[in-house]
Amino acid sequence: MYEEEEAIKTFTVSEARSLLPRVRKLMKRIVLERELLKSVRSDIERARKKAEMCGGSVFGATYLTHISRFGRAVREVESLGVQIKDYDTGLIDFPCEYEGRIVLLCWKIGEDDLSYWHEIEAGFAGRQLLTDDFDYGK
Repeated sequence: MYEEEEAIKTFTVSEARSLLPRVRKLMKRIVLERELLKSVRSDIERARKKAEMCGGSVFGATYLTHISRFGRAVREVESLGVQIKDYDTGLIDFPCEYEGRIVLLCWKIGEDDLSYWHEIEAGFAGRQLLTDDFDYGK
């Protein structure tokens, strides 16, 4: 047997823009929860090392709460077909069909609108401004 390739969801610019308010909220949650998790990481790591000797941490319940919220937000973003590229900066991509190939519509927290795209291989450094002549169709 062979493994079938998973079909990639693609977005038009208007579809991606319509999801942006929801995704913006979720990405802010992801970045916040990640920061909170990092803030208790050293204490949790010490507790993990002491676990064999019945160690613990006062931050255990807090850690579990934040990891759960983080995970739910990540799953919700990914269930939309949106690709999370950087959890710290809130960088995401929306796959889009453009001139017969898949490119990525690119957005990150702090940007007001979805204004950039890039080739898959080019990454963030290769971002280009969306122009009026960009083929918005699938």
